[in-house]
Amino acid sequence: MDHKFLAVHYQLYSLENGSKTLIEQTSEDHPFQFISGFGVSLPALEQHVLNLGKGTHFDFTLKPEEAFGEYIPEGIHKLECSMFEINGKFDTQNVYPGAIITLTDSDQNRFMARVDKVEPDGVTVDTNHPMAGKTLNFVGEMIENRPATDEEVNALIKHMTGGCGGCGGHCGEGCGEGCGEGGCGGCHE
Repeated sequence: MDHKFLAVHYQLYSLENGSKTLIEQTSEDHPFQFISGFGVSLPALEQHVLNLGKGTHFDFTLKPEEAFGEYIPEGIHKLECSMFEINGKFDTQNVYPGAIITLTDSDQNRFMARVDKVEPDGVTVDTNHPMAGKTLNFVGEMIENRPATDEEVNALIKHMTGGCGGCGGHCGEGCGEGCGEGGCGGCHE
């Protein structure tokens, strides 16, 4: 598969009940940059911009099922307060309404959740994506669209696997710049 390096400048709007609300915006100086084919962006966003030339303007809308999915009421869970204790005390510093926290399921899969309520009898969390159920409108311009270099693809793969190919710095291959400083997965030779 040929991967492309894409840079887009856009405004992202939520369309609800006839109103259009700006929820995210990039700038021409700091566009959203990604390499196609790695799942870094929404698949539907990638498909809409993949073949656009530099300077091409776009305006397209994604239904919830094309974006972050429908809002699922079953994604709301009330959990025991004891799950959020550190040394026998409730973690008020990290667990409060509006906080985004990391949870682990019974299969040890990690996922994010938003804290809705903290009450004496439990913590209510929402595991839906914050934009679940929203119709999204992307309006913007293609800043750059070119084949990704081998170096860019390799750097992305290294980043996605935790740096150093996932070896933790123990493969003997060397890690390059930033090794030991978090620039390559925090590995140390």
